[in-house]
Amino acid sequence: MGTLTGSEGAPGQHRSFPWALAVLAGVLITTIVVDVIGNLLVIVSVFRNRKLRKAGNAFVVSLALADLVVALYPYPLVLTAIFHDGWIAGYIHCQISGFLMGLSVIGSIFNITGIAINRYCYICHSLKYDRLFSSSNTLCYVALVWALTVLAIVPNWFVESLQYDPRVYSCTFAQSVSSLYTITVVVVHFILPISIVTYCYLRIWILVIQVRRRVKPDSRPKIKPHDLRNFLTMFVVFVLFAVCWAPLNLIGLAVALEPRLSQDIPEWLFTASYFMAYFNSCLNAVVYGALNHNFRKEYKRIVLIVFKFRC
Repeated sequence: MGTLTGSEGAPGQHRSFPWALAVLAGVLITTIVVDVIGNLLVIVSVFRNRKLRKAGNAFVVSLALADLVVALYPYPLVLTAIFHDGWIAGYIHCQISGFLMGLSVIGSIFNITGIAINRYCYICHSLKYDRLFSSSNTLCYVALVWALTVLAIVPNWFVESLQYDPRVYSCTFAQSVSSLYTITVVVVHFILPISIVTYCYLRIWILVIQVRRRVKPDSRPKIKPHDLRNFLTMFVVFVLFAVCWAPLNLIGLAVALEPRLSQDIPEWLFTASYFMAYFNSCLNAVVYGALNHNFRKEYKRIVLIVFKFRC
């Protein structure tokens, strides 16, 4: 979600090895295609399938929208910058692109946090769940997630931290603007949400283990197999997000705490951490299809309908 330095780029300003550019372009093209197709399938699946129209899946749709945003606008501009070896879209597009990237990543982690809290309440506090996550309440929670996301990203315009970084061909958050601000961003936008999600899933895991080890069947809380599978699906989504975004955030935090480290971090490592983070936006839809029977079934139905319509 950040850069170590930022400067307005021009074509030809930054030269990389042709094979490296081909790899970056290939990763981004794959990400865009899978992101768009996959997340559209997720959204349509939830609206089409009655079994998927549950309160918790409101956050899943919201997360899919967050992932879809970057594939439709910022990523194509980054791809253009790779092909032209510099930013050619101008200052306004640079600012909008950086804003939407921030909106997407913060929206993603806040929605993942919402999913974790929802799963925690559903499994660990099932008696209170229907009251806490009624349809109207859930919509309010989703609206709150996006309100907090916008609130979190707006300060970037005031500190002028959305800049072009030629190493990653992207207009994004420049961590070199202010060490204190960068530390605040990493803590509030990454470490704090990750901590909340970790707590929720640890409590769920503890309950699942306790249920498995109990001898008396009538003393067990009711955890249905499909509820456990749904939890595992969302747990995998969280782990993938943490793995994909942790390197970039740790680099940013390390450089903010010790600015001299910026000279020691290899450019390839920084670029790889960035595109690894970008790649995360296309993974969730694949996880749902691989681990959730209802999503997989609905994907197949939608694909068959599309092919029949085209034929």
